[in-house]
Amino acid sequence: MLSENQQEIKTSSPCLPGHVAIIMDGNGRWARNRGKLRIFGHQAGIKSVRRAVSFAINHHLSALTLYAFSSENWNRSRQEVSALMELFIRALNSELKSLHKYDIRLCVIGDISRFSMQLQEQIYRSEKLTRNNKGLTLNIAANYGGRWDIIQGVRQIAIQIKEDILHPDQIDEDTFCQVVCMNELAPVDLVIRTGGEHRISNFLLWQIAYAELFFTDVLWPDFNNVVFESALNAFSQRKRRFGGTPSNDTSIF
Repeated sequence: MLSENQQEIKTSSPCLPGHVAIIMDGNGRWARNRGKLRIFGHQAGIKSVRRAVSFAINHHLSALTLYAFSSENWNRSRQEVSALMELFIRALNSELKSLHKYDIRLCVIGDISRFSMQLQEQIYRSEKLTRNNKGLTLNIAANYGGRWDIIQGVRQIAIQIKEDILHPDQIDEDTFCQVVCMNELAPVDLVIRTGGEHRISNFLLWQIAYAELFFTDVLWPDFNNVVFESALNAFSQRKRRFGGTPSNDTSIF
């Protein structure tokens, strides 16, 4: 587990993540600290999304995945959910041209069938327009849950077995990787969570198996380039072994 207090080194180090995922937490507390409604925090969080995307482009990340709306967020008040959906639509409308201009490919991962037809159509148009862009891949996790992702993958495999496309003996990790979200991308290298909590919250359970974790107390609306750079610096100090041992470690125990 990484800490934002680790000694900083230059981000010119070649050991930098290609795929970063962020759990954007703290909008509600940020608004409450200012005596505002929670939606005020969500609106402020949009600015942090812009900063994070710009940072990712400038640091040549291949993919940035943002946890925008979890499948558990439907349990929030009807007013907040409605406001979040409206904010999502407005953000797609206002940012789409800019995303396309900067060669960003937008993908929305999650079960969007529960969204309004207006939002589903906006998502479809946005993905279609940016589909062939070659720059940063920006994944927005909306009505997404890691358990849902695994279950829908199992269903796909079950259908393939039923239709004699796949035999049970052929199922392995590579097979399963092809049926979960973001299967065309490299696995997540680094997960950043803002807001001070130290948990994954049902986010990308399969895709972050070997990701490094970076937790910060900074609330999402206050997330900036300095915090993002701290996360990259911390990541660059890690020796990722993927279950193995360091190359110079010959000890048995």
